[in-house]
Amino acid sequence: MNKEFKNLEEQITILEYKGMTIEDKEYAKEVLLRENYFFLNGYRHLFMKSDVDKRFIPGTKFNELYSLFLFDRQFRNIIFKNLLLIENNVKSIISYQLSKRYGYKESEYLKPRNFTDRRDKQRQVQDIIKKMKRQVRVNAPQHSATKHYVEHYGYIPMWILVKVLSFGIVGELYQILKKEDQQAVADIYHLDIDTLVTYLPILSNYRNLCAHEDIVFDNKTQKQIDDTIFHSMLNIPKMDGEYIYGKNDNFALIIMMKQMLTDVEFKNMMNEIKHIMDNLEMNIKTISIGKVLDRMGFPENYYQLTNITKKVEE
Repeated sequence: MNKEFKNLEEQITILEYKGMTIEDKEYAKEVLLRENYFFLNGYRHLFMKSDVDKRFIPGTKFNELYSLFLFDRQFRNIIFKNLLLIENNVKSIISYQLSKRYGYKESEYLKPRNFTDRRDKQRQVQDIIKKMKRQVRVNAPQHSATKHYVEHYGYIPMWILVKVLSFGIVGELYQILKKEDQQAVADIYHLDIDTLVTYLPILSNYRNLCAHEDIVFDNKTQKQIDDTIFHSMLNIPKMDGEYIYGKNDNFALIIMMKQMLTDVEFKNMMNEIKHIMDNLEMNIKTISIGKVLDRMGFPENYYQLTNITKKVEE
């Protein structure tokens, strides 16, 4: 069945038919035109009676739906800028470690012998090296930093190359490092190697979600993170022996960022999140802020994570 084009009047009619209260129709039309009915409608689920009865809860106002939409945009932007900090840090630390041990020219640091000698990882090693060499080939003439080094020195140092590598490739690169190099990087974050191997692809996926302006506030990941001391210190409830929050949801992301941002960076991020959360609470009446927090995977005492020292993990 094809989805036919609906003009703004028809979009308003559909929302009203499903039980939404629209007090200012001209304003609603302006929002729908600017923001796109399809994207805005992606936030309707919290306001529906149930998964079966997909009409809006009586009293649901258009402004409430739009407030949740705007909240997610703000949340996404806060997360995104802090993920970029983590991405830059990881790239800097890995490039420093490889340059220190194997040299600063790509002909030196990209030799297969500089990576794991595990037999089951050799295909992956060749694949990542090929991807990195391709980035050198493709970006060298385009990116100002790489172009400068190629033209003036004839090579691209690792600390310059990482600027044009995706976060995803850098996460894959970490997986094929020699164990002592993996350990040196993990030690900076006071994490073990396996934990960092788990974290990096999840952080990369969230970074891409944010960059493409997808819905983030209720995102769930395929991979779960391991239990941390933070789960127990916040007294997160369990169901069937598993924590109900902070495993494959947005709070799991916040826990990862707690461990990888500086204390000041993390506190600033959490203050911004609390601010937009408080603002959303003032703008929604039909549902409680607790329902939003639950959908995000946030415990109601989520902000207390700010005041827990990371030293408890060390």
